[in-house]
Amino acid sequence: MKRIILLFILLQALWINPSIAQTTPKTVIAVSGDGIHKILIKNGFDPIKYYKEFVRLNKKYIGKSNGLFIGKKYTLPTKSNSVSNTESVDEKSINYPLFGKKYAKVPIENNDLKGAIYYLISGHGGPDPGAVAKRSGKTISEDEYAYDVSLRLARSLMAQGAEVYLIIQDKNDGIRDESILKVDYDEVNYPNQKIPRSQKLRLRQRTASVNKLFKENGKAYQRLIVTHVDSRSQKEKVDVFFYHHKNSKKGKALADNLQSTFKKKYNQYQPNRKYTGTVSNRSNLYVIRNTLPPMVYIELGNLKNTVDQKRILNAENRDALAKWISEGLAVDFKKSK
Repeated sequence: MKRIILLFILLQALWINPSIAQTTPKTVIAVSGDGIHKILIKNGFDPIKYYKEFVRLNKKYIGKSNGLFIGKKYTLPTKSNSVSNTESVDEKSINYPLFGKKYAKVPIENNDLKGAIYYLISGHGGPDPGAVAKRSGKTISEDEYAYDVSLRLARSLMAQGAEVYLIIQDKNDGIRDESILKVDYDEVNYPNQKIPRSQKLRLRQRTASVNKLFKENGKAYQRLIVTHVDSRSQKEKVDVFFYHHKNSKKGKALADNLQSTFKKKYNQYQPNRKYTGTVSNRSNLYVIRNTLPPMVYIELGNLKNTVDQKRILNAENRDALAKWISEGLAVDFKKSK
């Protein structure tokens, strides 16, 4: 009888153990090029949602700038929600919640940009809407349209195998197909920092985020793309134009490749209209002057001009802008090899 009881207790213990084993935190070993963001994505975690938890779990083995040490073992967070709230889904698609429900699932089209790393900054955000104008009696703001184009660009780059960091983020908006995008002030700075009211502090904050990631990602092909919507006289219509740092050969090459792509697109889709977008250096701009990766600063048009408004407010046009920028970036990446 005692033997039967002991056997029963042993079987109970064996039955319980597997469930305990399943809750054991998973660990990974950092390899060259790994940063917190990258290691979370590789293992199917939303880097925004789980960044702080990863740091908390591994604070003893994280450097002063939240860098990881090659060869060290790191504990991954425990997922609190279903796979729909994570980035990686399978080898054929990525689930990225920041794009919104309609566009969250990103089919992987090819690996043409595998190995490329992009940092995307959409202008202004948080307490600063940037340029504002009126359309159909409603207020439209620069930051909402720059952000929407940046999201569409990020999606296109991810579909080609690139690694993308959105520096300015809004968890509530996602990619929107409306013409009038509602103005809000809840954008945050990567990974989840409140954007300051002070312009100087805002620029320092986003610059610091990019530079930190640039150092973490080592010698990989890395590029920064900043998107703005210009504000000029209402009568002044402008084509998409590009700025770069005066001392950056790679930055100028990037801008030239984008301009060349836009010229080809205009010749293809608007053969009777000359494209006038320019490339020039603007090293006096804070982000251009102080960020480390080769970069391009893109002005998408004049928000106050009614003709430019038609280009920017139309969702299909915003999608085309993002795809043309993506094609220009692909050309630059290919030439860099």
